[in-house]
Amino acid sequence: MNILAVGAHPDDIEFGCGGTLIKYALKGNNVFLLVLTDGSFGAPKSVRKKEQKEAAKFIGAKGLFWGNYKDTELICNRDLIVKIEDVIKKTKPDVVFINFWADVHQDHRAGAQATISATRYVKEVLFYEVPTTQHFEPDIFVDIGDVLDKKLELLKKHISQIDKTRVKDLTILESANSCAYFRGYQARVKFAEGFKAVRLLRKI
Repeated sequence: MNILAVGAHPDDIEFGCGGTLIKYALKGNNVFLLVLTDGSFGAPKSVRKKEQKEAAKFIGAKGLFWGNYKDTELICNRDLIVKIEDVIKKTKPDVVFINFWADVHQDHRAGAQATISATRYVKEVLFYEVPTTQHFEPDIFVDIGDVLDKKLELLKKHISQIDKTRVKDLTILESANSCAYFRGYQARVKFAEGFKAVRLLRKI
């Protein structure tokens, strides 16, 4: 299958569905990433892009696309929707992963709204969560117990962001590990990533 993950910033995808993408890639599926902003508010643009390229390589992604919008200034408009649609036309995804629409960060909200419109003809579209997500109640889970160590190694590729949780003595790695524990408990496994469907078609 072709899998497309869309994130507002470098590292959103890795936190929200990195384990799932690694599993897809290991099984021979084609994984593509679309990062909408340059991440320049969190670190220099050149640093964020280098880190994202290393993360894409670690996942085994077949392609990395950039929206090239400025960090913190993403707006849901026709230009953004068309840019996402162009990547969808190139990658022909069977599944698309996107930020959840309820979030305290404006880029996550705008990116989610635009991607919902751009993926209106895709048969499987799933929301993922990041640390700033609100009101997220997943009902789809992926067991990532066998790749959790790889997910944490993946997040280390975004080295400039490891300590930028705004929470004293908490790293992004600890945050991701705690999230995996909690979603795993809900899914009745040890570690999981949780998702919520925009659309999920099953052929019977």
